[in-house]
Amino acid sequence: MTAEINLDQISKYQKNLDNRKDSKVIERAVTHQGILESSEDFTAEGKMTPVFSIDLSTGKVADQKQSGRCWMFAALNTMRIHLMNTYKVPDDFELSQNYTNFWDKFEKSNYFLENVLKTADQPLDSRKVAWLMATPQQDGGQWDMLCALIEKYGIVPKSAMPETFNSSRSAQLNKFLNLKLRHDAVALRELVANKASDEKIAETKDSMMNEVYRMLTYALGEPATKFDFEYRDKDKNYHFDAGITPQEFFKKYVNLNLEDYVSLINSPTDDKPFNKTYTIEMLGNVVNGRPVKHLNLEMSELKKLAIKQLQNGESVWFGSDVGQSSNTKKGIMDTNLYAPDEMFDSDLSMSKAERLDYGESLMTHAMVITGVDLVNGEPTKWKVENSWGEKVGTKGYFVMSDDWMNEFVYQFVINKKYLTDAQLEAQKQDPVVLKPWDPMGALA
Repeated sequence: MTAEINLDQISKYQKNLDNRKDSKVIERAVTHQGILESSEDFTAEGKMTPVFSIDLSTGKVADQKQSGRCWMFAALNTMRIHLMNTYKVPDDFELSQNYTNFWDKFEKSNYFLENVLKTADQPLDSRKVAWLMATPQQDGGQWDMLCALIEKYGIVPKSAMPETFNSSRSAQLNKFLNLKLRHDAVALRELVANKASDEKIAETKDSMMNEVYRMLTYALGEPATKFDFEYRDKDKNYHFDAGITPQEFFKKYVNLNLEDYVSLINSPTDDKPFNKTYTIEMLGNVVNGRPVKHLNLEMSELKKLAIKQLQNGESVWFGSDVGQSSNTKKGIMDTNLYAPDEMFDSDLSMSKAERLDYGESLMTHAMVITGVDLVNGEPTKWKVENSWGEKVGTKGYFVMSDDWMNEFVYQFVINKKYLTDAQLEAQKQDPVVLKPWDPMGALA
């Protein structure tokens, strides 16, 4: 049955509104201050003091500026802690986000073109092809994608490949790189349709990637191959390491076995039973590189693992929906921070599973957990290192309530040594392949 809105209904709605004694007060507040400011609960803010029983020292907060590289910043921030602790590099030391950004965009371009060829026999209006063409490449990513880059290209300090206009303000580069990739998709699909030889297709794609490399070099700078690492440590001692490669730098100075770190998710939806592993079709960057793989666990288990890692002096990379119930200026993420449902007198509640299933929430941003406040052994709030510079939060650090973690955190990266035997066995399973548009394939 189709039911249109009629004027009598509108008149009734207005009469019901007029009968509410507080309606004009609320209307004036919301129209002048906005929904969030008008519904903010200042008592909740008072409980989110930036004091924690476990608090790691992680240096000066970085700033991703006008780019979507939070996943990259967060991962490199976890890795620089080793340099701070072992080599006493200064608190403002950073690993080069632009170096990994260059190779990410280069590899994503190749990954996209390979997927164009794999789907060339499907019509343009198929869901997979439409999904593929919607965003050929972007700034975002996931932990396993960062590992795939490092395993192939290594890491360099920021001094070896600093930021450029286009790395810090990525909109222009993304626009024209995606334009080129869609242009190339037309040509590749036409070659397949015309039954061109494999040699012709490979030659054409190679020429396309040559042009991508040129575009990225112009926009981001030539990627470092050998460089001198020079710094003065916190004890004022001078250090100089000449002619080192990115792979050598990672092995010598970062010295992490990336295979030890695994992605754990919390997705309480019916289609993803706990203690099973999952991957996402067409999600990745490096062809034949490390695949994306998630083990789905209960949130209570994830918290225990995160606390173990923090207690051992290691920070925790995590992915969340940062825009939900958060004040980015004050650096507070708390489900009690705003009460729009009370203000509107409307039920706005959804379960975590419902938000995922119905498109209300998904992972949008990656950050680093650097502390936790334990009361009687239970977490009440968590310290978070963001990558939005020092002008937000407490010098760039945020406070996340434990309940906010329950509702809006979806992914942790944990060293396998903290997993239980049962979790380790579950993580070894061959993953279930999810559709490309599954929310667990969202890029932070």
